Amino acid sequence: MNWIIMTYTSEIKSLKEGVKMKAVSTELSFPIENFRVSDEDLPEFTDMDFEHIDQLELEHPGANDPEYRKRRDYIASLAKKFRETGEITDVDYTPREQRVWRYVVEELEELHQKYASSFYLEAKRNLGITSDHIPQLSEMNRRLKALTGFRLAPIEGLVETRAFLSWLSYRVMLCTQYVRHHSQPAYTPEPDIIHEAIGHIPMFTNPDFADFSQFIGHGARLANDRQIQELGRLYWFTVEFGLVEEKGDIKAYGAGLLSSFGELEHAFSDKVERRPFNLEEVINTPYNYSDMQPVLFVVSSYNELKEQTKKYIESFIGLSS
Repeated sequence: MNWIIMTYTSEIKSLKEGVKMKAVSTELSFPIENFRVSDEDLPEFTDMDFEHIDQLELEHPGANDPEYRKRRDYIASLAKKFRETGEITDVDYTPREQRVWRYVVEELEELHQKYASSFYLEAKRNLGITSDHIPQLSEMNRRLKALTGFRLAPIEGLVETRAFLSWLSYRVMLCTQYVRHHSQPAYTPEPDIIHEAIGHIPMFTNPDFADFSQFIGHGARLANDRQIQELGRLYWFTVEFGLVEEKGDIKAYGAGLLSSFGELEHAFSDKVERRPFNLEEVINTPYNYSDMQPVLFVVSSYNELKEQTKKYIESFIGLSS
């Protein structure tokens, strides 16, 4: 069982350096197109309910470790400071936290070279993500904003699906900064900086993937309850567990795969049925977040993913032909 369990239904995150934001609007006051958002036009970020360790549905390795809980809560508090100042505060990660990072990154590197998409590998290099040290959210945010207009924003804990996905409409990815418990470096029941930096953030440097993600956000602002469930499945089978065809091979681009030893190896085993991406099938395919995935979907390109998703979101308001 992998922590990614909660990412679509609850992933945890906030906003970017030098900005403040208002509550996300659900009114159709925007085009179903890709557009970059200036700092001045970002909505003001307001407090959202989030889950603490003792509220998590899964057993947390650090739940009974007072020192870890105190440290996690301190790092989480920096997200609140961000909302007050508009500045991402860098974290002075401890030697123990750096060791956890180094272990995970080094263990994943061989698997990435074998299974990860070439774009992901290049993006990781361009963002300066190495095993040497935990990258700061502020620096990755600066580079990402310059490349595709996406921003990163810290938040304390897991949030509700619609709230999380809606921020993608503003090209904002909500992120955690704390590190998983050292006793189980290969596992975490909630997103942490390792999952964010190793899994999610590199792919936002791809223009088509960034645009696709913005369409997901547009959809979340417009969706009814049934459509939110469908968007959750689309997010799960792409952003978290997506595969892409690359020069005749199949490679991984989903964050849930790229940040997990077990999931990544499993995805390329004979235990998984890898199907061509079909959006209608994807949004109607349920999944069990507590088990390894028996079915995954392969996109022919990130552009295909973007265009199919745009058409799907347009159908929410009758714009699709």
